[in-house]
Amino acid sequence: MRKATVAQAGGAFNLVCSDIAPDKSISHRCAMFSLLSEQPSTIKNFLLGEDTLASLSIAEQLGATVKRDGGDVEIIPPKKLTEPSNILDCGNAGTGMRLYAGLLAGIDGHFVLTGDKYLRSRPMSRVADPLRSIGAKIDGREEGNLAPLAIRGGDLKAFRYHSPIDSAQVKSALILAGLQANENSYYKEDLLSRDHTERMLSGMGAKVETKEDGWIEIEPLKAPLKPLDITVPADPSSGFFFAVSAAIVPDSKTIIKNVTLNPTRIEAYKMLEKMGATINYIEKENIYEPIGDIEVTYKGKLSAITVEKNIAWLIDELPALSIAMAVAEGTSVVKNAKELRVKESDRISTVLTGLTACGVDTIEHEDGYEVIGGALNSATINSHGDHRIAMSFAIAGLLCEMEIEDTACIETSFPNFFEILSQITSLRS
Repeated sequence: MRKATVAQAGGAFNLVCSDIAPDKSISHRCAMFSLLSEQPSTIKNFLLGEDTLASLSIAEQLGATVKRDGGDVEIIPPKKLTEPSNILDCGNAGTGMRLYAGLLAGIDGHFVLTGDKYLRSRPMSRVADPLRSIGAKIDGREEGNLAPLAIRGGDLKAFRYHSPIDSAQVKSALILAGLQANENSYYKEDLLSRDHTERMLSGMGAKVETKEDGWIEIEPLKAPLKPLDITVPADPSSGFFFAVSAAIVPDSKTIIKNVTLNPTRIEAYKMLEKMGATINYIEKENIYEPIGDIEVTYKGKLSAITVEKNIAWLIDELPALSIAMAVAEGTSVVKNAKELRVKESDRISTVLTGLTACGVDTIEHEDGYEVIGGALNSATINSHGDHRIAMSFAIAGLLCEMEIEDTACIETSFPNFFEILSQITSLRS
């Protein structure tokens, strides 16, 4: 099992992050959505992480030709998606498994989706149940709740589905199914989750429209979509680790370059701003996504915050935000975040276990937690195979030496994380 020790930062730093990992969510979608065209898609700056490469490999197994030159990828879709000769391995990616389930549900053939031991323990009924209600044939352990998932694709009926879960993965799976249904379909969630799917598919020519009442209307495809021609922006979720670094190390500053400024992706930065960090957003372009730089500057000791709204917009960043909470003045509260329990790990449990090991007082709730701010002490942290837990406590190491167990999981989303971190502190592995 790989581990790393992060040494306390020697002092203030000024870090320009020009090589933050490309956006994971967009990279996954590029691999999948290119299959809905009949022309080659060109993707620059594709994330070369284990999870996104798994999605790219699945596209190949379904008949696509993939040409790679580093992070520049050309995907030539087949005239018709083919039934693979082997199981389709999604690695650690819930995005890969859930979105491919929606896509393959309408494709004639037999498909088996699996993943690593962590992904095989995550709930899939949230997509399997609504897909089965419109005609998809999906089976798996616990009646289709746990992978491996066996899918027999075929004709799908139109639907009107009000999701009980605000999840971009569930929404995207149903949109991909709706594009293959027999009539217009409608999807709604109580809080808008991240909207990359709607933006990208609309940019490719699909008719996916969000109405004033919150319902998303999905018109079945009448022809193949336009191909993608996209440069994947930097991932704000990955950049957020270094945003927190600048906010907690006195007199420090970081600039995160060429990141998506999609409002559904920068909510964690807004929370960090409310805690007292100085943050500027500098938009440079807006084609598929608004893209620009985020500048974060230490302003002083952070103040506690209550996080209870727009949880779907910052669910991935809450572990890192919790490190900021641990050194803030006062008690920070997280509510309405039960979704944290079914991520790569039970993130409520793993975050609080880690903070407790660091000497921070916490209170656990079923749908959230409280963090009593103070100081972090050196500790050994078990990541439980969760990349965001591993990286969050590595950032905590800037304030006190931290040993992180099981750091190999970081390769799934941010292969050069330690390379950037080494610019501001020393590491041992």
